[in-house]
Amino acid sequence: MPYVKVQVAGPLTAEQRTKIAERITSALQDIADKKPETTYIVFDEVERERWAVAGKLLSE
Repeated sequence: MPYVKVQVAGPLTAEQRTKIAERITSALQDIADKKPETTYIVFDEVERERWAVAGKLLSE
């Protein structure tokens, strides 16, 4: 049973989440022979002011 957590800075649209979920599910099925009905994907959309890269907040 694959469990995939996708963390991104900023919000995603429902359409974007759907497309990402479809592609991850497809990749796990094609590459690892995992069944789509047992593949779980969780989206964690972190506010940009709570995410930093190279010492700088993404909201700056």
